[in-house]
Amino acid sequence: MTPSLRLCRSVSALVLTTALLGATASAQAPAPSAATPAPKPKPTPPPVLDKLGIKLIPQPGIAISDGDRAELQTGVTALGKDLTVVKHSLKNKPELLAQLPDVQVFHKAVDWALRYNEFFNPKQVGTAKLLLELGNQRLAELKAGKPGWNHIAGTDGKPTADGKDKLPAMVVRGYVSKIDGSIQPYGIVLPPDYQPGEKTARRLDFWAHGRGETLTELDFINQRLTSKGEFTPAGTITLHLYGRYCNANKFAGEVDLFEALDDARKYYNIDPNKLVMRGFSMGGAAVWQFGTHFAGMWAVVQPGAGFAETREFNKVYAEGKTPPTWWEEVLYRWYDATDSVANLSNTTTVAYSGELDGQKQACDIMIRYARMDAGNTNPPVAVLNKVEPGDGSATAEEARVTGTAPDVEFHHVIGPQTPHKIKPEAKPEIEKLIDAAIAKHEAVPKKVRFVTYSLIYPQMKWVRISQMQKQWERADVDAEIAGNEITIRTKNVAQLFILLPRSTFPVGTKVRGNIDGTPYPIELDQDGWGAHLVREGAKWVGFSGMGAHIVPAKNTRLCGPVDHAFMSSFVFVKPTGTPLNDKVGAWVASEFDHATGFWRKVFRGDAPVKADTEITDADIANSNLILWGDPSSNAVLKKIAGQLPVKWDAKTITFAGQTYDATHTAPVLIFPNPLNPTKYVVLNSGPTFREDALLNNSQQIPKLPDWAFIDVNTPADGKWPGLVLNAGFFDEQWQVPAK
Repeated sequence: MTPSLRLCRSVSALVLTTALLGATASAQAPAPSAATPAPKPKPTPPPVLDKLGIKLIPQPGIAISDGDRAELQTGVTALGKDLTVVKHSLKNKPELLAQLPDVQVFHKAVDWALRYNEFFNPKQVGTAKLLLELGNQRLAELKAGKPGWNHIAGTDGKPTADGKDKLPAMVVRGYVSKIDGSIQPYGIVLPPDYQPGEKTARRLDFWAHGRGETLTELDFINQRLTSKGEFTPAGTITLHLYGRYCNANKFAGEVDLFEALDDARKYYNIDPNKLVMRGFSMGGAAVWQFGTHFAGMWAVVQPGAGFAETREFNKVYAEGKTPPTWWEEVLYRWYDATDSVANLSNTTTVAYSGELDGQKQACDIMIRYARMDAGNTNPPVAVLNKVEPGDGSATAEEARVTGTAPDVEFHHVIGPQTPHKIKPEAKPEIEKLIDAAIAKHEAVPKKVRFVTYSLIYPQMKWVRISQMQKQWERADVDAEIAGNEITIRTKNVAQLFILLPRSTFPVGTKVRGNIDGTPYPIELDQDGWGAHLVREGAKWVGFSGMGAHIVPAKNTRLCGPVDHAFMSSFVFVKPTGTPLNDKVGAWVASEFDHATGFWRKVFRGDAPVKADTEITDADIANSNLILWGDPSSNAVLKKIAGQLPVKWDAKTITFAGQTYDATHTAPVLIFPNPLNPTKYVVLNSGPTFREDALLNNSQQIPKLPDWAFIDVNTPADGKWPGLVLNAGFFDEQWQVPAK
């Protein structure tokens, strides 16, 4: 018997045993007599609060027995040691070493549950023991050079816990994140006709999960071994995203999709023209932002419920609430899908809402903004429990939303009289629309319509913006191919690439272009048909090299704000020297501890930390440096202080002509690293949202812009690191704009 078959049978036996034990316990419980009143449900205990009086997320777990803890800890320790040995032994076998994260995910799931008190119900003890068994089994297969999980066929599913059905074949995998080196899991569901090593590329559906405050790695992996999920379309591989826990797939949770996709492509033949983005509730919110920012990736986007923006969903202007600052209003444009609704012209949208679901608001507001994009300046506002003609339907044939621009194909499937769930009868209607959209999807469309507010999102299909005239203002590109001509109209764009595959035109074709009235040639090279254009005044010219066009202007790698530094590799640089002022030094130490703990809690990784004396050339070359302290306490900051826009001594901090008292003020800042201008330095900040934002995913958005000055006399709270004295954005040349 092969190791994989033994593993499959042992897991099936465990599942069956659990099901039988559950059935026995249920059978032994006496039925309540007619005269005996049903016991009152136990009241839900109040949530545990942090020191600021804010609900802890996640909540502390339950106590497990000393015997279980000792057994699990012994297993975790042993597996951890074996992983270290195997990692060393595979250093000259890169193909096998690359699959070590597929084992490490099981170790991390149990290790973190023990380490951080993250068992939330008694059954998870048994789950943890099972995951250790699976981890050890996989490690044995990897040591033997025969990782069986790569050879699972679509027919290798196992029975459900009740034995009444059969689950599809499911595989848990993992990868090492380039952001922080953490191990992150994802789940794969294979269709019944899947065969390992098959040559035909398949459709891939991503699934973004809903809000789950207890969705640790332990719980996520268990779900990915025991539940097929909401949708398993015929012939389709489904990739379930962990998204780094419960952040609506934002920031590092956003990058998780691309890292998981890159990893999955090593093992599965995925058709890049048949990618579908799906999710429900919090996952629906993720689909709205992925769908608008990366519309060119998707054959279809299929959001269900969720939210699409912050202002209305979170009622930020309600009486009694502190209104957002001006820079928060600007930064809403990062994740508000409503602002980028025009990008849905590059895909097909098949949204779902329950008619009675309060989160129907997400699709309703996207419909309203889509109609505004089409020129209707004052479309009606939809209301709950009412569907007007043209707003959607329970049937696929009548679900097309009316009043949008002709190139925006927007369907809204409604679950009649349905609250916050996907009505079973709606699923086939959704699938009809998705199948039809995939069948007509164009890999290289003749027309691209692109809106962005930031170079964080620079590309749509074959159009890429590499510089803007003004960040956080709306930039537009309308590009169209007609015959052998490409016509482009732009707004708020300073530099642009055209990137078309070689097959777009026959070799030898003279392709002409016109951008905002300026003619330009489209050249063919080894990468395809393209042009690189730079705006000079009112005209466009061909790009002539690096120089002033690139440096020091904001670009796709370096555009701010502070939170952008945490979407690629970073290192926290801890000070070892004496601070200029004790009060600010104490604040720095407290904020450093907060940031490292917050990263683990929110993004499920250990923030990489090095002392300022340990930073290497490789760190400078490969990572954004998050510098904590001041020019006296941090040796790296001291080295570059003269090249930063802030001047700092024991008495004063000077920035853009303004002076701050250095005895109780700290700068927060993002800027190109003078030691490597392709990477950032950040002063004294981790991710800028804090504990308040964890209560509602729509609030998990940037709270600080490119720079800010913090009065540390005011203690940090659930929203701010102290009193924000001043804050703002650098201009496109990384200068402070003149007032």
